[in-house]
Amino acid sequence: MIELFSKPEAWLSLVTLTVMEIVLGIDNVIFIALVSGKLGKRQQNKARRMGLVLALFIRILLLSVISIIVKEMTDPVFSIFSHGISYRDIILLAGGLFLIYKSTIEMYELLEADPEETSKNITPHFWNVVLQVILIDIVFSFDSIITAVGLAQDLPVMILAVIISMFIMLFFSGVISDFINKHPSIKLLALSFLVVIGVLLLIEGWNKEITDQFNLKSYVYFAMAFSVLIELLNMRLRKKKTKPVELKDIYK
Repeated sequence: MIELFSKPEAWLSLVTLTVMEIVLGIDNVIFIALVSGKLGKRQQNKARRMGLVLALFIRILLLSVISIIVKEMTDPVFSIFSHGISYRDIILLAGGLFLIYKSTIEMYELLEADPEETSKNITPHFWNVVLQVILIDIVFSFDSIITAVGLAQDLPVMILAVIISMFIMLFFSGVISDFINKHPSIKLLALSFLVVIGVLLLIEGWNKEITDQFNLKSYVYFAMAFSVLIELLNMRLRKKKTKPVELKDIYK
């Protein structure tokens, strides 16, 4: 282990993989914030932490296994319209469909459903939330894990990068969750992002060459960052307009 990290290329791989895991984990943090938002304050933190910690162990297990069977995961197992579908494609397609379904339901509740009716009919269970956090983390991290296996040949480097990125996600998930839940417009924007990411997972699951050729991920992440920036400016403008007028300003 000490000999491994005495090599400069090992540190370069570690930094590269950690940054990649953090960037690709942004959409994961958004989903975790939304899915845990219906629980009580104390349960929200507990569900996020437990879900992410359990997902960390599953990621490490996946890294250990995928590094051995990576070729089998990307080889077609059956065909649809003469198009080969692998186990990786199945996971991405299922994750994309789940993300679109879940985000659409959440958007409906936010925009159309009666708040009293929603609170009576929908009572989220703690373990249900934890399970969703684990499943969506696996979907979001699956492709990055395969990429990590291709970038780094040493399993300890890959595991350490995943652990570092997971601790950073644990630290920021609470802050992002509180911010999203306090601002309905940001919550709606986040749900819209997840729908787009779900569609992106479907495209990537069907044909990865499309996302690579047109660099769709870069466009989506740029659009997300730009939209958030505009919404933050709008929030600041709305806050400025609703600022109470002081008496001294009235009698000027």
